[in-house]
Amino acid sequence: MEDHTRKIALVTGANKGLGFEISKQLAQKGIRVILGARDAHKGREACKKLKQEGLDVDFCLLDVNSHESIDKAVRWLKQELGELHILVNNAGVLLDRKTSVLDVDFDTFSQTLQTNLYGAFLMCQACIPLMKESNYGRIVNMSSTLGSFAEMSDPSSPYYDILTPTYRLSKTALNAVTALFAKELRGTNILINSACPGWVKTDMGSEAAPLNIEQGADTPVWLATLPDDGPTGGFFNRRQPMAW
Repeated sequence: MEDHTRKIALVTGANKGLGFEISKQLAQKGIRVILGARDAHKGREACKKLKQEGLDVDFCLLDVNSHESIDKAVRWLKQELGELHILVNNAGVLLDRKTSVLDVDFDTFSQTLQTNLYGAFLMCQACIPLMKESNYGRIVNMSSTLGSFAEMSDPSSPYYDILTPTYRLSKTALNAVTALFAKELRGTNILINSACPGWVKTDMGSEAAPLNIEQGADTPVWLATLPDDGPTGGFFNRRQPMAW
């Protein structure tokens, strides 16, 4: 089993839901976790809960909608810890659950891309230099089956008629970000992949979802702790490759 005890992970949007559970499971593996959240009070309360379980976690104020906030957080990481090995781009929004692509407004479109796409892209750019210094990196971009071109274009798919157009577009584009960064990082020990957690019981997923939060965190945590010969540039659900 690979030794993760000296690894440091940063998880965005980690004060609740999947981000919180991913942080918990990584910390349970002996990884030091930096819990990123844009709400300081909620972030510190989440951090306190995990510390009470004896887990090695710290809070970092981080709003992925702000380039300045991202830069400040990564500077803090470098100054205080000196290194970073794992990044989970979990922060995301779903704002257009019942809207047609013909009717979605620009503000919703812009805000969705800002959080789900631009934020993850900028986090990758900011954190990869730190990973290169230690010749180790694992990046997980939290995507969705709803972003799959294969599912989006197949009338027989159970996902075909689901709306959420800007959410779907943002996840499709996020998958492209994964592929592009993976191409640039070939030959390094930095692996980057997209993960679909499945339909999970969270605020976003609702109580109707079939998977519990522990199940939803499984694939992202697996990708965040891949061995050196693990896959890169892929899209995974339940630890299995998915069609783009």
